[in-house]
Amino acid sequence: MGAEPSPATLYDMQRKNIPNALTMLRLVFAAAFFAVLQNYRYGQDNAAWVLPVAAVLFVLAAVTDALDGHLARKWEVVSKFGRIMDPFCDKILVLGAVIYLGSPRFLDPGAVADGSVRTMISGVYPWMVVLVLARELLVTGIRGEVEKAGISFGANWYGKLKMILQSVVVPVVLVIVMIDPNRDGYAWLGWTRDALVYLTVVVTVLSGLPYATAGAKALR
Repeated sequence: MGAEPSPATLYDMQRKNIPNALTMLRLVFAAAFFAVLQNYRYGQDNAAWVLPVAAVLFVLAAVTDALDGHLARKWEVVSKFGRIMDPFCDKILVLGAVIYLGSPRFLDPGAVADGSVRTMISGVYPWMVVLVLARELLVTGIRGEVEKAGISFGANWYGKLKMILQSVVVPVVLVIVMIDPNRDGYAWLGWTRDALVYLTVVVTVLSGLPYATAGAKALR
């Protein structure tokens, strides 16, 4: 029989799996986040716990995103599994959140009845969802073609800034909806929400341009 691995070797083997475990934990948090939001619809009697719990779950998922990549690089345990699953889990979390916030669950019946153009209590509208989805599909397609040619094409600082902004704005929007900017004296929250959402959409779209430029250059 072979010699038993040393404690140091066992520790290294276990440590190698921690970043990937955090990545998969993000997927679990994302599923729980969506399940919780299934219980919410603006303007109806909803359990008071729904939005705060959803915000906490999203923050926890975002924390795992910050940790898994950092630990993988620090411990030099970057794996093919992580390179595939990390961006996949990111997209499930963020795109799912954007889709939910732009869904009828956050439609303001009062604003619709009044003929207002600001009909979403979340500040997220279907056209924004389309833009965010288009950006992610474009970058994913470019990355696939570039890496198929044997060229590394990881996330750049523009993409990281975009992810940080999205990770902050989504829970903030949930908290604003929970407080309800339609209440007397809270109209400023609605303008704050809109400014944050529009900023996030603009940064998300613009962050795709460096990827497109770098992808075209790499393929040439």
